[in-house]
Amino acid sequence: MLIPGQETKEKRRHGTAYVPYSLYICRIPGDFPNVPMHWHSEFELDYVVRGQGTFTIGGEKYLAQEGDLMFLPPNRLHAAYPYEGPLQYHALVFHPALLGAGLSDRCAVECLRPIAAGTWRVPAYIPAQAPDAGGLREAARTVFACALEQLPQPDLLLRAELLRLVWLLSIRPECAQQPDPEQDGGEAVRPALEYMMRHYREPVSIGQLARAVHLSESYFMGTFKRAVGLSAMEYLTQLRVNAACEALAATEQPIAEIAFSVGFGNLSNFNRQFKRSMGCTPRAFRSKAGGQGDTGGLSAAWK
Repeated sequence: MLIPGQETKEKRRHGTAYVPYSLYICRIPGDFPNVPMHWHSEFELDYVVRGQGTFTIGGEKYLAQEGDLMFLPPNRLHAAYPYEGPLQYHALVFHPALLGAGLSDRCAVECLRPIAAGTWRVPAYIPAQAPDAGGLREAARTVFACALEQLPQPDLLLRAELLRLVWLLSIRPECAQQPDPEQDGGEAVRPALEYMMRHYREPVSIGQLARAVHLSESYFMGTFKRAVGLSAMEYLTQLRVNAACEALAATEQPIAEIAFSVGFGNLSNFNRQFKRSMGCTPRAFRSKAGGQGDTGGLSAAWK
């Protein structure tokens, strides 16, 4: 499997060696407009709690709704966008060590490591109506409930249920296929994604992005839209709005300064684009964001 470039690698640290996972309650657009295309070196388990969303995983797009699950191996490009209304989903991001992938027994060597490396592909999307979705959803519900406890004894059950979930996925008939990295729809536009992540604070043109991937402008625009689900300029705007959300929540920097620092050429366009993405003004978002943490407000929904 091709390892994505460093610019779209998520900078957030997920868990620690002592607690090798992090739980996030993702509310879109309440907390941020979307989750733009990125990757990280941990597994991720997602569960849609309410609403609908378009999840792009390794170049494939899925319209997920309440009860659907997503399971992502490390280093897989992925993104999430709301669809026709607010989206809320729970995400557990966990290190392969939580499953015991670093051990030297037969299970780790022949099952867990190939899944983590992407040489043994398990289903990324499990719709609620799938024949075996009940057992998978039961395991996922237990995993998230244990994660909410944030205590050592529930971690035992969390680990056991994660292994059960991986086992249920691994015995599906479509598993054990060797993936072809060139079929990953995100690969063709990956250099453009990297370029935007490095330069979103600066003026960026379609011509610059097309040259980064060695395509004509018209072909690039179509390829990008198919791979990411947004046009390149829409994606660039969302990167800037996401950066503005972080600055609004974490600093007292004046709103006008934030607008210019994340790449908007004028304040009125920033206000317009921000409200279109977030459903509120930057000032209202800053007021609402006060006191919220990384989890987006952990709730007791799994208890």
